[in-house]
Amino acid sequence: MEETSREAVAMAVQRVAGMLQRSDQLDKVEQYRRREARKKASVEARLKAAIQSQLDGVRTGLLQLHSALCDVKDIQNSLGDVSKDWRQSINTIENLKDVKDAVVQHSQLASAVENLKNIFSVPEIVQETQDLIEEGELLQAHRRLMDLERSRDDLMYEQYRMDSRNTHDMDLIRRYFGQVQSLSDELAKQLWMVLQRALGTVRRDPTMLVSVVRIIERENIIDNRMLDRQKQTTFIPPGRPKRWKERMFQELKETVSRRIEGTQSETRDSDKMWLVRQLELTRKYVLDDLMVVSNLMVQCFPPHYNTFSTFFNNYHAAVAANVCELAAGDLEANEIVSLLTWVLNTYTSVDMMGHPELKAECDVTQLGPLLSQDVVDELLSKYIQTFTSNITGWLRKALETDKKDWLKESEPEADQDGYYQTTLPAIVFQMFEQNLQVAAQVNDSFKEKVLEQCLKQMSSFLHRYKEEAINYKEEHLKDRQLPQCYVQYMIAIINNCQTFKESINSLKRKYSQSIEPSLYDDAIERTLNDVAREGCQFLLDEVFLDLEHHLNELLTRKWLTGSHAVDTICVTVEDYFNDFSKIKKPYNQEMTNEAHRRVVVEYMKAVMQKRITFKSPEERKEGADRMIKESEQFKFLFRKLSSSVEADRLCDAIAAIAEVFKLSDTTMLSLEVSTLVSKYPDIREDHIVALLVVRGDASRDTKQKVIETFNQTRPSGSMVSQPIFKDITVPTMTMTSMTSMTVPKLLK
Repeated sequence: MEETSREAVAMAVQRVAGMLQRSDQLDKVEQYRRREARKKASVEARLKAAIQSQLDGVRTGLLQLHSALCDVKDIQNSLGDVSKDWRQSINTIENLKDVKDAVVQHSQLASAVENLKNIFSVPEIVQETQDLIEEGELLQAHRRLMDLERSRDDLMYEQYRMDSRNTHDMDLIRRYFGQVQSLSDELAKQLWMVLQRALGTVRRDPTMLVSVVRIIERENIIDNRMLDRQKQTTFIPPGRPKRWKERMFQELKETVSRRIEGTQSETRDSDKMWLVRQLELTRKYVLDDLMVVSNLMVQCFPPHYNTFSTFFNNYHAAVAANVCELAAGDLEANEIVSLLTWVLNTYTSVDMMGHPELKAECDVTQLGPLLSQDVVDELLSKYIQTFTSNITGWLRKALETDKKDWLKESEPEADQDGYYQTTLPAIVFQMFEQNLQVAAQVNDSFKEKVLEQCLKQMSSFLHRYKEEAINYKEEHLKDRQLPQCYVQYMIAIINNCQTFKESINSLKRKYSQSIEPSLYDDAIERTLNDVAREGCQFLLDEVFLDLEHHLNELLTRKWLTGSHAVDTICVTVEDYFNDFSKIKKPYNQEMTNEAHRRVVVEYMKAVMQKRITFKSPEERKEGADRMIKESEQFKFLFRKLSSSVEADRLCDAIAAIAEVFKLSDTTMLSLEVSTLVSKYPDIREDHIVALLVVRGDASRDTKQKVIETFNQTRPSGSMVSQPIFKDITVPTMTMTSMTSMTVPKLLK
């Protein structure tokens, strides 16, 4: 305490010193004194309150301890009294053992008396029960069976209570009631038989099914009661628990499985449509059975059995097992599609599990898939492989058949618009259409895959088609008399290309939801255009083979003196184009334009080959006039065959060359050549030289001047929409030799 007092005084001194460090603070001494006095009073008040609270708590604790001590003394006295009474009652308890044995014996005798009637009449009741089972009176038979079992079980239970180790008496009771278990088994067989025929029984005699369900429900209640007693006494009667309720559900499940298995009556050997028939039979059985369950059977079972849901799931499991077994077999392509279509579409449709009358009972969307996605993918892959192999063979056979038609002596058939065609496009796209229709029944994704495979096979097929068209032309060139209808069938080949295009676009519009082009569109388009253009080229080659002799007469002395070569050319071209009118657009227009271009080019080649050199102004005028006339003939012909605006421009090239020949004043040649170059920028220097040679009157200076003018006026890098002179070659002749030649030498 002294130490604490000294510390308190020291702290107080220090605190006062801190307050009175300046002289002006002396005026506030009284104020500081009153403040400290208030703080001291407050602290003392809190201390008093805390001490009072502690004292109250201690007082309460002491009172409780005193009360507990009194209670302990009372309990101690009571335990002493109980101990004294227990010692006094030991002899009394031992004297009551006989009473206890008497009570147990009385209970057994009471049970025996209660079951006395059944005990003495067991053989008669067994026989009656057997007769009732055979007569189908299952409910009454079960009632007698329960009486027998109750008598047996009560006797065995009482014996177990009296002496659980006395197996002799237990065996005696068991042997006496030995036929009861046989009756139970026989009754169970009848119950299972009724359940196996439940779908038929519920239509014919629903009361029988109700009786079976009542019997099973009773047995389930007895099972539960016996199991509860076993927990208390460890005693369980023989044959318990029977678990007939679980067996009932198992029998119903097996009945459904046998029902589904019963649809597998046909094989591929007996019927090619075996799978379709089997699946349709399954659909019909499942739907009919579930309708019976929904409308009739549900009323025969307690609501808590969830009968419809149980059957619904059983049928789903049985169908899934059956479908998996089918999927694991060696299915053909059409069978794979039939199975997948049924699994993915038919099964959940309104024609089966999604039927409107079943929707109220169960939600079809909650069903699991019949086949796992891996199995579905495997089947789809197998189908694609088989389809690819089959379609390749079909296309090959179709092309071989079409090739045989090309050799016929009769013209090909024409469509409603008169265009020649063969049956190849129709056959090919009928195959594609059939497979796509089948694929569309599965799902959109599979349909897209099959369409892509069709386009892939089409791309490969068109390359073979192109090769066969070339071979057809080459075989014809070996003997142009064969085949007789070469031109007509080549036209049909060209037209087929357009038909293929239209058919492909039709398939894509019908079976594809994608707006993006496929991987094979460009290749197919390119190949079809190649086949059509090459076919057109083959036909033009045929035309110009017939025109070769007449083209060789152009710009010769014979031509100058009155040849009918151009007349014959026009007649021949027009005759061929009567057949070419059977070519579809746009190829007919392209072919006409190409024929026009080739005629003009061949005419120009005749000019550039310098087959003739005019000897006089009269010859030049006569030749020029003839060229202008023939230019008009060509114009008339191709205006008749085509509406192309290029017709006049191409033929005007002949007239423009004629003007070069017709010009009498050689000093104007440079101007005329400049005009020619401006109209036909693709003309080259060697062409100009050849024209001057044909004129036959140009001096060396004139030629030099014309060439210089040409080089000055020639446009550089100009593009020509339809070049004429580009592919025309001139027999080799150097400029040096040309300029060194004299006019007489050139005339020679």
